[in-house]
Amino acid sequence: MISERIKYRRSHITRRIILQYFIAMAAFIAVLTAGVLICRRVCASRIWYEHDIVYERLKFIEDNIITISCVIIIIGGTVITNIFIIRLLKYIDEIVAAAKRLTSPDEQEISLRSTLFEIEQELNLSREKALRNGELAKEAEKRKNDLIMYLAHDLKTPLTSVVGYLTLLRDEPKLSPKLKAKYTGIALDKALRLEELINEFFEITRFNLTNITLELKRINLSRMLEQICDEFTPVLAQKGLVWKTEIPKDIWLLCDPDKLERVFDNLIRNGIIYSCENTPIELKLQRNEGVITIAVENRGTNIPREKLDRVFEQFYRLDSSRNSETGGSGLGLAIAKEIVKLHKGEIFAESEGERIRFTVRLFDGRLG
Repeated sequence: MISERIKYRRSHITRRIILQYFIAMAAFIAVLTAGVLICRRVCASRIWYEHDIVYERLKFIEDNIITISCVIIIIGGTVITNIFIIRLLKYIDEIVAAAKRLTSPDEQEISLRSTLFEIEQELNLSREKALRNGELAKEAEKRKNDLIMYLAHDLKTPLTSVVGYLTLLRDEPKLSPKLKAKYTGIALDKALRLEELINEFFEITRFNLTNITLELKRINLSRMLEQICDEFTPVLAQKGLVWKTEIPKDIWLLCDPDKLERVFDNLIRNGIIYSCENTPIELKLQRNEGVITIAVENRGTNIPREKLDRVFEQFYRLDSSRNSETGGSGLGLAIAKEIVKLHKGEIFAESEGERIRFTVRLFDGRLG
């Protein structure tokens, strides 16, 4: 669709052509008037004889000068008008033809005559925007298809296990109580995993489709992070990981504590999943004037830059196989990003060698 600026440019060119038209008409009338005056002066400068054929014609012109002038003006004006109308129509046709190429996939830029240079620029800008929007639409369609595929994959895996173990319990009534308890426990774990996935799907959909309201409170962020670290200590121990924290005392922040806790929970879980065994997980809290920075760093496999830029995308997993044993649904970091955005903050990832760092930057006072 042609932008308002292009419409303005087109009307500007129309006004310019109309101005040129009136200038041409004025020049034509001026030349005609000058011609009449020159002819009269020439005629008055010599003696004419009554039977001179030139005199007869000049006399006829002089007697009918007004009528002849009007006829010449009408004819000349008609010719000039037609020339300018045809030129304007050609401009419009050229612009319309160029506008049809706005969504053309070819890389050749729109080119118009020099008098339409301004419109040419605007059309090329609109074309680039239309092509970008087209790419975004394709990406949105791809994300929708990926959503369906990931939902099917991530939900099917635990559901298949639940059905399998329950079927085994039904078909094998003579199983020992120990095996029954074992299979029941496995089925329950898979069912809980299924519930967790469904809750994550609902949560990311809620962030995307509804306006989430923050329940703001002024909290001691230092104490919150210390409590979260204590809660994760047993989980770290299972993988031989240890905490290395730098948490200054009594750093306060206005935020939604429940949602912000979810952010740190996701970052720490992500660090645990992708950490090498027997390495530290570092958590640092800093405050510089009104800027509060929280960094979670772990040691693991380097993340390539092209993947680093995508880790906050919905359903994106570093392992393309989407193995449920090595990661979640790919929604944790996407949810964390949405929560940080609600707090008008920033979140980003860095990877240098074996060090993988996720940084949250919050601005105390932006929400107050």
